[in-house]
Amino acid sequence: MTDLTGAIWRKSTRSGDNGGNCVEVATNLAEVVAVRDSKDSTGPLLTFTARAWTDFLTTAKREGRGS
Repeated sequence: MTDLTGAIWRKSTRSGDNGGNCVEVATNLAEVVAVRDSKDSTGPLLTFTARAWTDFLTTAKREGRGS
């Protein structure tokens, strides 16, 4: 299991005030990018390689533009 002790969690600046239905991401870790539910900070989380996270963001941005 990856050590997330030093993780610095952040929400998107676009989260807004939606009642806490957000995810938080930690991108400051050496080997992984971690993602968790902002309402359950001690619950399960997902980890991705930096490359997989970049690929995900690229695809999400492209799909968000309707491509």
